[in-house]
Amino acid sequence: MKRSINKVAVLGSGIMGSRIACHFANIGVEVLLLDIAPKELTAEEQAKGLILDKPAVKNRIVNTALQTAVKTNPSPVYSKKVLNKIKTGNFDDDMSKIAGFDWVIEVVVENLDVKKKVFEQVEQFRKPGTLITSNTSGIPIHLMAEGRSEDFKAHFCGTHFFNPPRYLKLLEVIPTPHTKPEIVDFLMHYGDKFLGKTTVLCKDTPAFIANRVGVYSIMALLHLVDKLDLTVEEVDKFTGPALGRPKSATFRTSDVVGLDTMIKVAKGLYDNCPDDKAHELFKLPAYVQKMEENKWLGDKTKQGFYKKTKTAEGKTEILALDLKTLEYKPQEKVKSATLEMTKPVENLQDRMKIFAKGKDKAGELFRHSSFGLFEYVSDRIPEISDELYRIDDAMRAGFGWELGPFELWDAVGVKEGIEGMAQYGNQAAAWVHEMLEAGNTSFYKVEAGIKKYYDIPTKSYKALPGTDEFIILENIRENKTLWKNSGVSIIDLGDGILNVEFHTKMNTIGGDVISGINKAIDMAEKDYRGLVIGNDGANFSAGANVGMIFMMAVEQEWDELNMAIRMFQNTSMRIRYSSIPVVVAPHNLTLGGGCEFSLHADHVQLSAETYMGLVEFGVGVIPGGGGTKEFALRASDEYKDDQIVQNALKERFLTIGMAKVSTSGYEAFELGYLQKDKFSISMNRNRLLADAKAKAIELADAGYTKPVQRTDIKVLGKQGLGIVYAGANSMYAGHYISEHDKKISEKLGYVMCGGNLSSPTEVSEQYLLDLEREAFLSLAGERKSLERIQSIITKGKPLRN
Repeated sequence: MKRSINKVAVLGSGIMGSRIACHFANIGVEVLLLDIAPKELTAEEQAKGLILDKPAVKNRIVNTALQTAVKTNPSPVYSKKVLNKIKTGNFDDDMSKIAGFDWVIEVVVENLDVKKKVFEQVEQFRKPGTLITSNTSGIPIHLMAEGRSEDFKAHFCGTHFFNPPRYLKLLEVIPTPHTKPEIVDFLMHYGDKFLGKTTVLCKDTPAFIANRVGVYSIMALLHLVDKLDLTVEEVDKFTGPALGRPKSATFRTSDVVGLDTMIKVAKGLYDNCPDDKAHELFKLPAYVQKMEENKWLGDKTKQGFYKKTKTAEGKTEILALDLKTLEYKPQEKVKSATLEMTKPVENLQDRMKIFAKGKDKAGELFRHSSFGLFEYVSDRIPEISDELYRIDDAMRAGFGWELGPFELWDAVGVKEGIEGMAQYGNQAAAWVHEMLEAGNTSFYKVEAGIKKYYDIPTKSYKALPGTDEFIILENIRENKTLWKNSGVSIIDLGDGILNVEFHTKMNTIGGDVISGINKAIDMAEKDYRGLVIGNDGANFSAGANVGMIFMMAVEQEWDELNMAIRMFQNTSMRIRYSSIPVVVAPHNLTLGGGCEFSLHADHVQLSAETYMGLVEFGVGVIPGGGGTKEFALRASDEYKDDQIVQNALKERFLTIGMAKVSTSGYEAFELGYLQKDKFSISMNRNRLLADAKAKAIELADAGYTKPVQRTDIKVLGKQGLGIVYAGANSMYAGHYISEHDKKISEKLGYVMCGGNLSSPTEVSEQYLLDLEREAFLSLAGERKSLERIQSIITKGKPLRN
């Protein structure tokens, strides 16, 4: 269907409306954000002599909401610059403007009568064929369309975003019986490709899919607390990252989202799902009822399951709620033999088997909650979904679970899960038993690189829809790996394109990764058309292996460290100066060496959520893998006359010196890590590798030729050094930086200015690389640098300031 979205009107500017508006602005769409006009003046407005008809007053609610959203952390926008895409207004004066918009999204209060009044007003102005959707989280979608025209009904459905819309990837699409199928198809595709969402088609049932299953899971845990004698701290420790769940786990997530939100959904499910087998679980435990009465709703009321306070010494302390006494107390350290056993196990599926056999509270909680969950989700088919994969998609994208319920069940073992369920009083739905009896032992399987799900109506396996447009390394790794070592795998993506996948801890870069990248370039130059450097890990790369640097420096193995840094630099240069196009595909943390590889790529195909930076200052050194050289080169390319070269140099110097890390892929460009026309952004992380492969093919088809190393980089020599040294001395004298920071700053300036040259001079890349390596080595041996590196290793933090 030929339909494009250039202008979106968002009706309602509350927490969700303002953030949905921001996310559309993120992708370049023009947004009109409207809300009600105030019915009375504030004291401040009265003091200024304003009246209700003044635009500043009439738009106060919407403007305040948008300003509040932009100030939140993490930010709802990729860059403050996108805010110029958003115009604000009010329902009284500006509703008529929606006639020129392609999509109208209603996000007003969760009240059916209010929503119907808004839709009545919308229908007066919307042009036929305009999309109209509601962001409700629970009101039946079909009820909202009652009384509307046939064209309205045909173009109307639910689009349920999850908060915060920028970061949570789920978009539930809920059609009514009147919604045109092509409208549903369009929204499913648009949400995936342009909004970066996992789009899940839902039935118009209470709480749809994610909240139905997610709130069941939370309520089941709330009721298990007394039964298993669990504390807030224990529940969050047992249901956090070790289990493949967000760091905020259960109770901390409730505080962040708001206990009132969870209570509202739970009460709605209790009222609207009388035949649900788990109906009684949706009743609030006594301690939750008391918290509601006390208005202990989480972060919005400054206390919930946790409370931030100050000690007598003025230090911040976070207390935990004692669920028996309802008093706050210092958090207690949680110990668990099961958790200790899971720590060395990287593979999440293998960790689930350890949890399932755990003999302590962690194991007991896992079994109680998982076996109940298995029963619940198997019973929800076909009520909330005909296909099991939609439930998994919704829980991964909406609640941040790494494994959806059926994927978790597969990890435990379907047969083993049923046996365990029987011991705990749970029972799987009949279709699961039928699946096993027919010889099908799992809900998912991979065949010929294609992941398939068990389709209940046909009792057969079908390919997951849409995944033919993705490259999922896990599915092809076994049959398409051409070469590997302990740090990388080289995988054939097809069509003449290879991929280098890192698989070290946090994808840090050491000798094995360096060796693997060079091997991949060798192979690609000989027999292939291009190379992608990308992976499916949680992060692209947290930077260099600082442990290796630390050991070499401590042992004073300067020749070995010099060789290691030289190899790093040579690899960055080879990424740029190979005879085939190299596309780097970063996502999430892309720090230090990971950033330096990106700086040297022919093209960077990055995720919208990429946090890129040269952060070596944080460990007392300068970027040594070509990053310092590259920033000097880019400063030279930006401007021509000496004065502006100084300004460009200063900007680049501060980016490295302040260890600036982008908060998005777009901001990485603003910070100078990306170059115009040499990067593209994939909104949907799932599409990143496929997009990178397509870019490598495009470059090859365009007749890619090997670039020539640069010898025309203008550096300022002493002229620039004087400015750098004066600035560093001033900062040190003002006690803004330490003596060691002053030394690092001077070394950085020395490299970026081309050393102690008497006048501005043109130099080569290799000349700057040699200066960079020399400066890195001199700083690596400094005691303060070693202390910083050791601190990072001890704390297990990634390389960042």
